[in-house]
Amino acid sequence: MSDSDIIISAEDRIRPSTTADTVPLPRLSRPRRAAPKEKREVRGEGRPETKPKGKLRRRIPFPRLNFTPLQKLSAAGIAMTTLVVGGAVIWYSGIIQRTTQTAIAQVMQATAHAGFRVDEITVAGRSRTTMDQLAAALGSGHGSPILSLNLEQAKDRLEALPSVRQAAVERRLPDTLHIAIIERQPIAIWQNNGTHMLVDKDGHVIPGSVAGYEALPMVVGDGAGSRASELLAMLATEPKLAPRVKAAIRVGNRRWNLMLDDAHDGLEVRLPEDEAAAAWKRLAELENSQGLTNRQVRMVDLRVPDRMILKTERAATPPDATRRKDNGA
Repeated sequence: MSDSDIIISAEDRIRPSTTADTVPLPRLSRPRRAAPKEKREVRGEGRPETKPKGKLRRRIPFPRLNFTPLQKLSAAGIAMTTLVVGGAVIWYSGIIQRTTQTAIAQVMQATAHAGFRVDEITVAGRSRTTMDQLAAALGSGHGSPILSLNLEQAKDRLEALPSVRQAAVERRLPDTLHIAIIERQPIAIWQNNGTHMLVDKDGHVIPGSVAGYEALPMVVGDGAGSRASELLAMLATEPKLAPRVKAAIRVGNRRWNLMLDDAHDGLEVRLPEDEAAAAWKRLAELENSQGLTNRQVRMVDLRVPDRMILKTERAATPPDATRRKDNGA
């Protein structure tokens, strides 16, 4: 036996416990789990603060659709076509336009109730144009919202009137509209198919009576109204002879016959189709040098460039001479 061996004797053995010797032991309960503490950031250590994990939601699996590139392209084309066709149907149905117009009209009515309405319309430059024509072309009357008037469209409607050459519309807030017009000025009276009309330098017909404009030169025939300005410009090159032209007849819409001194019984001058200005100048020179109108000339034909044909009045035959001739004397 060595010194490290342990010897157990009979006295050292553990005796079986009895009831009297038994000491009741305290009942230990099962320790509860402590709630997980939130991890907060520790100053100086830079550890992140962790929040308690909530309940995880279960994701619903969606089926995967494996399309080929051709199928994807077809689907995109169908979607685009549907979008375009649907938008076109909605647009051409007028729903959007009607809704927009209704909203704008309501806003304009609100501005009118706030005081921005037409209470006065002033006009400058009016002579032959009636107020009813101007009011109808303006498109805005007393009491209407002044902000709802489109000035450009109103200007175009005013200039479309036969007697108006130029117009301008001005909005003077809060309640006044000002119209300024330049009317067409007549330069000649155009007689066509028995009707007399006034025409301006652009050949536009000015409606209304010719009363008060009888002193204007008269142009007669088809196409004469649109060529009146050109004719008057040519006549103005000879200022001494031009005032004597009382009428100009357009022949075949090609050339002019002029009536001097009287529209019916005056001197007739036949101008050529080409080089009419040169013929007119030649007539003025002959009148200044020879005084054609002082002779018994009824017609001057200038249609041939190198010659002039004159037609004189036939002298009145005395009654006695006629009687002697009839008697054979």
